[in-house]
Amino acid sequence: MMEAHAMLRDPSLVPLSRQHQHALALCVRIARATGPDPLPWMEEMEQHFTQEIRFHFAAEEQAVFPRARRFAELAPLVEELLGEHAWLREMFARAERRELDWAGVQEFGRALSEHIRKEERQLFERLQKLLPAAEMKEAGESLAKVLEQAAAACALPRPKD
Repeated sequence: MMEAHAMLRDPSLVPLSRQHQHALALCVRIARATGPDPLPWMEEMEQHFTQEIRFHFAAEEQAVFPRARRFAELAPLVEELLGEHAWLREMFARAERRELDWAGVQEFGRALSEHIRKEERQLFERLQKLLPAAEMKEAGESLAKVLEQAAAACALPRPKD
C-alpha cells in the first residue's frame, strides 16, 4: 500500500523524478558498500555528473527554482537547495580530481540522498499545490527544452571558446 502522504507527481516533473531515482540508486549502492577503494566510486560519480546530473541541476535552476522562489513559503527552501547544488558540484569536482577518500564518498552519498528527498518531498509536493496548472505545464515544457539541449550537447560535444 502506498504511503498516504505521497502525492502523485505532476507529469511536468516526472523527468526530474526519474533522474532522482537514478541518483538515489547510486546513493543506495554507496550506503551498502563496506569500505571499498574510493576510486571506482569517484569514477562513477564523475560519470553520473557528466551524463545526467549537471543537466539535471541546470534544468531545476532554470525551469523550477525561479517559479518556486516566487512563493514566500518556498523561497528559503530554494536558496537552501541552490546551496546544496553548489556543495554537490564541488564534491563532483573533487571526485573528478580523485580527491575523495571513502569517508568523503559516503558523505557525498548521504548528502545527495537527503537533497533529493528534500526536492521530492518538500519542493515538488508544495510546488504542485501552489503553481497553477498552466504554469506547471510551462515549467514542464521549459524543463523538456533544457534537458533536450543537454542531450544534444552530449551527442555533439562543442569546441571550447
